[in-house]
Amino acid sequence: MMTDPVASRRAQIASFIAMDVMREAKDLGRAGREIVHLEVGEPGVASPRVVREAAKRALDAGRIAYTEALGMPALREGIAGHYKARYGLDVPASRIVVTTGSSGGFILAFLALMDHGGRIGIPSPGYPAYRNILQALGIECVEIPTGPETGFVLNAASIRAAHAETPLSAVLIMSPANPTGVLTPASEVKAIAETCRELGLWLVSDEIYHGLTYAGEEATALRYSDDAIIVNSFSKYFCMTGWRIGWLIVPERLIRTMECLAQNLAISVPYLSQVAATAAFEAYEELEVIKASYARNRAVLMEALPAIGLKPLPMDGAFYAYCDIGRFSNDSMAFSKKALHDAGIAITPGLDFDRTEGNRFVRLSYAGSEADIVEGVKRLKGWLG
Repeated sequence: MMTDPVASRRAQIASFIAMDVMREAKDLGRAGREIVHLEVGEPGVASPRVVREAAKRALDAGRIAYTEALGMPALREGIAGHYKARYGLDVPASRIVVTTGSSGGFILAFLALMDHGGRIGIPSPGYPAYRNILQALGIECVEIPTGPETGFVLNAASIRAAHAETPLSAVLIMSPANPTGVLTPASEVKAIAETCRELGLWLVSDEIYHGLTYAGEEATALRYSDDAIIVNSFSKYFCMTGWRIGWLIVPERLIRTMECLAQNLAISVPYLSQVAATAAFEAYEELEVIKASYARNRAVLMEALPAIGLKPLPMDGAFYAYCDIGRFSNDSMAFSKKALHDAGIAITPGLDFDRTEGNRFVRLSYAGSEADIVEGVKRLKGWLG
């Protein structure tokens, strides 16, 4: 008797619920419903003008070819210049790896740092793709709870305790955080870097929301550790989600390892995206105007959500409001489904980010237009009474 082959066990990972919500919301939109999209963390504006113009020139020039696996030298130099301008840090371009978005960067980093069966501590709540990618790679994901007692910040003491319970290979931090928007203080980033050095752990710092802070300043782990692996992207601050381009900063001793992995996994990041990203560093003025629109949207939500009965965590950075819905529901999946179908508002259930406490939370993105935010608030208020 013949049987059909099945997918591997490593492929049996959970869905990215935010993307499922987006798909369902777009299906409803195609069917004629007017949906307010607050579910996905994506800027609601076009990529900067200079980015689009650079891409057009490259297309008109003709040949779109492979590049070096580590990235085009001009782009790597541009990223190095960004760290000098933004942080006052001298980062050799030789330590920079251009990646297919931060997602490609995480895959490279996880493969380079840990063997099958390795263990990495990550914050909970946190970005769901971390644990899903790690599961697919056969790396054990240790979710370290954060909550009101730590200000929803993964701290050095929690990392030390998790490592003492069962030794870790690495730790991943994110600031500003997704989904909470919480900013890790510079003093805590420094303490985490020192703890990882003391315990012999790799430190991976997800900094893709750097540049998008409204209460305090972000701190790069690179300031406190040359061994830290920095993950960043052109998607969020630079408004280039669909270009799928990001970068890593890694210790010199990992560069050849990263190069070999990149050569075999992707050959290179798309040429056109690299040309466009190189121009992005000319767009700071335009990008700050866009950031100011997020700040206005944030102000609208900070005033409106508590009045509706939704309690957001501190919205320090990124472009998210992570709200306690305990007054209305203890089932964030059902709450989000009803919000979509009853009120035409697409939001992401907290269960996507936290499998233990996420049923009490939902995440709203305020990266869209001010009109969308105002309309979303109006619909939430009408729906929740």
